[in-house]
Amino acid sequence: MPLNEALQLVTEWDKTFPKSENVDHRKVVFSNRYGITLAADMYTPKNAGRKLSAIAVSGPFGAVKEQCSGLYAQSMAERGYLTIAFDPSFTGESGGRPRYMASPDINTEDFMAAVDFLSVQDNVDADKIGIIGICGWGGMALNAAALDTRVKASVASTMYDMARVNANGYFDSEDSEEARFAKKQQLSALRTEEFQAGEYSRAGGCQPLPVPDDAPFFVRDYSEYYKGRCYHARSLNSNDGWNSIGCMSFLNQPILQYSNEIRSAVLIVHGDKAHSYYFGKDAYEAMTRDSKYAANKELLTIPGAVHTDLYDNLEVIPFDKMQQFFAENGVC
Repeated sequence: MPLNEALQLVTEWDKTFPKSENVDHRKVVFSNRYGITLAADMYTPKNAGRKLSAIAVSGPFGAVKEQCSGLYAQSMAERGYLTIAFDPSFTGESGGRPRYMASPDINTEDFMAAVDFLSVQDNVDADKIGIIGICGWGGMALNAAALDTRVKASVASTMYDMARVNANGYFDSEDSEEARFAKKQQLSALRTEEFQAGEYSRAGGCQPLPVPDDAPFFVRDYSEYYKGRCYHARSLNSNDGWNSIGCMSFLNQPILQYSNEIRSAVLIVHGDKAHSYYFGKDAYEAMTRDSKYAANKELLTIPGAVHTDLYDNLEVIPFDKMQQFFAENGVC
């Protein structure tokens, strides 16, 4: 399948984490079914002499592959997997116009396109492919697992349900027809303004440092990650955020409609001090409720961990557990 867009890829190492001496790294590209060309970093264990199990990684929502997903991909490659960390459509080094847009459908397709790519690599066992989604891409990973029977096992780490948070607000505090209508009115009016102006506005990324003392902890926590220790020039959250109307479709397109029909294995990992913990707990409960396939589903709660601990805290992220989970479920 031909790629429809030539991408300008950075050649030097520009990750927010150090390069492993035990892993080979190179840039790769592939296209999704909408013809959008995606950019990814491939990590391969050095001196691998056999066909490998493979894992596709993406997230968090508004991050780039040089941040959290690349750290996950490299760490899993150190454990013997061929991995790719990819930028979703419209973000990072990946293609797609206009920029900084999100879509429940297209972003689910991005994961499935990553599985397409991995399935045809000469050094990959196509029957042993898993996916890892982080934060908002945890929900997308589960959505992909509900569609794509090639996915043998999935991990959703510190996940968000982006449809739920857009439609209902944080902690479901705006879960009413009136609140949703007000959001739709505002976004609809903005669409007209921006169409007339011929350009899109940006919604703003994380708050600049130092964050005011009266800001919620998770707001400060995000800024310390994206504006501080893991700032990256291509990251939406590190800079000006998504397009103001970029996530509008999530208001009316819930994901995970048939999550309790996922037959493959799923591990949801969440910190019990994370503001987002309710997304992971509720997703696990919905996935196992009245399901014939609950036996291979697991919720792993990390005591004391906040949301971003599962972004880059190597003392908290349970890579050994993930390796064990994948191995026990056919990705080994």
